[in-house]
Amino acid sequence: MAPSTYNNPMILEVRAVPPFEKNGFVLGCEQTHDAVIIDPGDEVQTLLDIVRARRLNIKHILLTHGHVDHVSGVALAKRELGVPVYMHRGDLPLYENAVAFGEFFGLTIERPPPVDVFYDDGNESLAFGKFQIQVHHTPGHCPGGVCLQIGPAGAAGRQLFVGDTLFAGSIGRTDLPGGDYATLMRSIRNVLFAFGDDAEVYPGHGPKTTIGHERATNPFLKDEKLY
Repeated sequence: MAPSTYNNPMILEVRAVPPFEKNGFVLGCEQTHDAVIIDPGDEVQTLLDIVRARRLNIKHILLTHGHVDHVSGVALAKRELGVPVYMHRGDLPLYENAVAFGEFFGLTIERPPPVDVFYDDGNESLAFGKFQIQVHHTPGHCPGGVCLQIGPAGAAGRQLFVGDTLFAGSIGRTDLPGGDYATLMRSIRNVLFAFGDDAEVYPGHGPKTTIGHERATNPFLKDEKLY
């Protein structure tokens, strides 16, 4: 029988701070206290405070993509935690130029450390405690965007951490370098919608939603041939 999230609930903490109000996440296993950090940005110190307060053992720093607002805290997280950084190889140019992109927005950020592991090197399945992570490539907002599908080991994950591919009531912008509207729509249709209407969506900005709610109400998707 597949493990139940009710028998071993997942710790899920989200924080966002100005100027980008980008969501950073700490996910942990209540039973083992193993955990991961997703997209440490300007809110990284608040994420690290959660890690210390809950006495979590961070196993991985996971990036949904390489835009500056999603990686501006990676250097501090890596230095404090000493764990590997994971990202899709397609976003390496964005990641390596994060300092320059920060300057474009008038921000000074610390240069991110080298990526330790690329998802596209055969590391598509990861774990923390009793939970499993499946990585799905979802380009369109940028070349290396991914969806992190998370759930109890042995069960189909129903919680999706989608970066900036899909939002509550909106979709990721495609006018930035490497963005492509048709590719983004294919990622939403072929990858995200395939998880089913009850899958929970945790975007990189704004509140959580569900696949079913976005399928039915998202104005950017209602007229698309996504069914």
